[in-house]
Amino acid sequence: MYAFDYQRPTALSDAGAALSADPEAKALAGGQTLLPTLKQRLAQPTALVDLSRIPGLSGISAIPEGVSIGAMARHAEVAASALVRETIPALAELASVIGDAAVRNRGTIGGSLANDDPTADYPAAVLGLNATVVTDRRSIAAADYFRGLFETALEEGEIITRVDFPRVAAAGYAKFRNPASRYAMAGVFVSKTAAEVRVAVTGAGQSGVFLWTEAGAVLASDFSPQAVADLVLDPTNLMSDLHGSAEYRAQLAKVMLKRAVERARAM
Repeated sequence: MYAFDYQRPTALSDAGAALSADPEAKALAGGQTLLPTLKQRLAQPTALVDLSRIPGLSGISAIPEGVSIGAMARHAEVAASALVRETIPALAELASVIGDAAVRNRGTIGGSLANDDPTADYPAAVLGLNATVVTDRRSIAAADYFRGLFETALEEGEIITRVDFPRVAAAGYAKFRNPASRYAMAGVFVSKTAAEVRVAVTGAGQSGVFLWTEAGAVLASDFSPQAVADLVLDPTNLMSDLHGSAEYRAQLAKVMLKRAVERARAM
């Protein structure tokens, strides 16, 4: 690990100022990705700006359209929240299968979304539910937030403060885990409203999370696992590595889609 300065501001404005003043500084939320990276000397920030003492970043609250989750809310808190389970049970279910117990008790939703790992779970929920990422500067629609592999719409020094998730008629999530890392090799989040069905896939795309629009169109007419039995996900833009080929991930995504629809219908 390289040497760095450590800052622990107690005001959001101070954290934003510290990050904006030093492009090489990094925000520290749960640290489940950043700290291992530092230990392996794969990153060399000049400073870490710890967000843990800033008030107002960790609550979970009801809003007229659904539920709002603070950026510093731990995965375990989201999974256990009675409000989340009542409003969007699939979101609580997703949080409950992230990593292991240690990761769930330290990792945060804001940290996960800011990092935007292509195999992370939360991006599927944000895109699948058409959520809004709120920062200290603005509100960003899900469609505009994800820009590619580890890339987001966040600007230099911009800090996620909360994520607003709308209530839907039905939703479900299913993923096939890498047995070692527990990251998704293919994870599918399905949500149904009166207007549309959204199908978001994580863990498979070369550029990260994406909407499977063809699946959404089919399910809008017939929201059942049987309706997608003949669907084939094009493997052209899917990942291929030592854990599985693009074709394998395409098949996994189809299987997870069916399971996600089954769970959505059961909730």
